[in-house]
Amino acid sequence: MKKDVLGVLVDATTHDQALDAVLTAARQQRPLAVTALAVHGVMTGVLDREHGARLNSFDLVTPDGQPVRWALNLLHGAALTEPVCGPDLTLHVLRAAADEGLPVYLYGSTRQTLDLLMMNLQNSLPALKIAGHEPSGFRTARPGEDVEIADRITASGARIVLVGLGCPRQEIFVHAMRPLLSMPLLAVGAAFDFHAGNLRRPPLWVRRAGLEWLWRLGLEPRRLWRRYLLLNPLYLMLLAGQWAGLRPAGPPRHTADRPAGFPV
Repeated sequence: MKKDVLGVLVDATTHDQALDAVLTAARQQRPLAVTALAVHGVMTGVLDREHGARLNSFDLVTPDGQPVRWALNLLHGAALTEPVCGPDLTLHVLRAAADEGLPVYLYGSTRQTLDLLMMNLQNSLPALKIAGHEPSGFRTARPGEDVEIADRITASGARIVLVGLGCPRQEIFVHAMRPLLSMPLLAVGAAFDFHAGNLRRPPLWVRRAGLEWLWRLGLEPRRLWRRYLLLNPLYLMLLAGQWAGLRPAGPPRHTADRPAGFPV
């Protein structure tokens, strides 16, 4: 069930429920737009109303990280006991896809990262069928390129697409491609880098304490300092305002309009 967190609709869901939604869509060969939003992901929708409208059109938005889980529990009494993080959901989906013989398509990141990721997946999940893979072009799509990408993915026989383009590029991509693909598309954030071995996940106690952001900041300070040192305090301030009833009421809007250009 979707709940309003600063105007962004986040599902009060569990790992099992999210996995079931993805697998059901894959079996039935129908589209499903999925993303896992941490504080940064929520704030991209807060600060960019057009992007917020895109996020609110997603079929499933999971709470990625403790601060978003805490927000759902505080504001809506969701009683969630754990977040549904992108790397964890990705691993659950890949394991289930291997068990059920559902081919997956890997889209995004760099060629080197994809090579490492596929090598690790072949070692840990030998039954997994990787229908295809392609790295990001790190540019905006050419006119008609959306159809070309959709044709390649469909022709591969994939039943699930994992998209690792980084936030918010991956959400824009998933929103744009959803009407063209009869399968779930998951925006999985840094999951490719984690499962490729490029990034180390923090210990469980760090994640449970809601300090994964601090761990990531220590790993990539130059790239992430603005994201965490500026957006995190703003998130907490706005959250306090919503909890106190200071945010204007009204249903968050959504859109089905596809962007003229989107990242690939």
